[in-house]
Amino acid sequence: MVRYSNLIEALDAAPGDRPFVTAWVNEDEQDTVTFAEFRRRARLQAGGLRANGVTGGDRVIIIVPQGIPAMTVFVGTMMLGAIPALIAYPNDKVDPSKYRFGVAGVTANLNAKVVVIDQEFPDEILGHVSLGEETRLLRIDGGGFLGQEEPLTFPDQRDGVAFIQHSAGTTGLQKGVALTHAAVLRQLAHLSQGLKIDSATDRIYSWLPLYHDMGLIGCFMLPMVYHIPLVMQSPLDWVMHPETMLQVMSEHKCTLAWLPNFAFQFVPRRTRPSRRAQYDLTSVRVLINSAEPVRTSSMQEFQNAFAPAGLKAGALQSSYGTAENVLAITLSDLDQPTGPTRIWADGREFRNSHRVVPAADGSTGSVCFTSSGRLLPNHEIRIVSDSGASLGEHQTGEILLKSDCLFDGYYNRADLTAKAIVDGWYYTGDLGFLVDEELFVVGRKKDLIIVGGENIYPHDIEEIAGSHRAVHDGRVIAMGMYNPELGTEEIIIVAEIESQDLLANIVEIEREIRSQVVAALGVS
Repeated sequence: MVRYSNLIEALDAAPGDRPFVTAWVNEDEQDTVTFAEFRRRARLQAGGLRANGVTGGDRVIIIVPQGIPAMTVFVGTMMLGAIPALIAYPNDKVDPSKYRFGVAGVTANLNAKVVVIDQEFPDEILGHVSLGEETRLLRIDGGGFLGQEEPLTFPDQRDGVAFIQHSAGTTGLQKGVALTHAAVLRQLAHLSQGLKIDSATDRIYSWLPLYHDMGLIGCFMLPMVYHIPLVMQSPLDWVMHPETMLQVMSEHKCTLAWLPNFAFQFVPRRTRPSRRAQYDLTSVRVLINSAEPVRTSSMQEFQNAFAPAGLKAGALQSSYGTAENVLAITLSDLDQPTGPTRIWADGREFRNSHRVVPAADGSTGSVCFTSSGRLLPNHEIRIVSDSGASLGEHQTGEILLKSDCLFDGYYNRADLTAKAIVDGWYYTGDLGFLVDEELFVVGRKKDLIIVGGENIYPHDIEEIAGSHRAVHDGRVIAMGMYNPELGTEEIIIVAEIESQDLLANIVEIEREIRSQVVAALGVS
């Protein structure tokens, strides 16, 4: 049930002395703000924005490192009835040319009144930020504030579009998803019900980027609206030291977190077995696997690794969603003690005909699928073929969506909207199938590789290659390239090895990966 008319009203209702955001850097450096202090800082940011001409309906782009200042600018913008958009901050993990291209396209499309950056924003990238004739560039000062004005009472201009989040990649590639307060609040109400949120006892952990829907919605808007404490790390700090996630969750008794599938392998493989039992994960209620196709082996590896730390059986759950629907579309059943449903299917039949034919658990040539759960309330999906015909259960096709949380279209991109929404149905571009009203997601339609008439899913290849001891977790890409001499596609794998000294054994590593792919999928 939606309790508020807009997001700011929900924030205003939070108990002032309740902790809201803890920005965790290390054991000795943590910054915690209460809901009252967060509101005060957000109002200061709003005052600085208003002094620079921002009013209701204006767009404000925020390109600031992840942390409390970025969050307060975001909320301060909404307090004015203006529309914020968080853009990924540049870092050495992202290709500079790709970042420059993306940020130029996104900023040009939004035509913002203000672009907010920090003092350290690279000058060589600043020239690629598209500034209109009336756009003002503002730098956050050393204290993280845009202005020194006293907090004021702002007019209520908060109906309509709440913010813009970007779909498809770290810089969005111009696909801005404009979401209303109403859609966001409905989504959060569905999630609160499905996750059995208890504001008095829950505490969320996150390292997820705030420009990503899981970070922005699940780990910022949800705790803000339901008044839940949040403990947050920088994504870069986490990826350099993934074991710190266990430390933070143990120290702060976190109960809930969202993680992409690769993290369920990455964390245990970066935590020495001798250290695992020293952490205390008994507080964890739910860890939600989302943002990537859910892999049974990844979930099992995490469960086995951290059961000695008190991780409960059934704590690992799953979800499927998209930024165009705010966040989630499905959620697994928390009351199922063994976690999400798993089914085994004949691998050859699945790849040849897109059909799910049951097979004995673990039998030769079989594949295991993990459910992403059942639909949230007021959600409807169809599975369709390439021709648009509806498919029955056990048949794989594109996932189409209708819901009470769905966006109206991409911001200022009618061309993209017309392709994505047809007759009220949103074409997700994802492939999946239904069994007993549960959704199983298998990959992206555009990524499907066809070899000699057989359908190969890149994620299957990537999971096989990524399991090799020499390959760095999460650093595998599989793709198809048409070979005119063969008249079909060839499979190409790009994998990053753990260390440079392994290059001496590269021929053996390649041979082993090829053999593993052939053994599992029957294709070379």
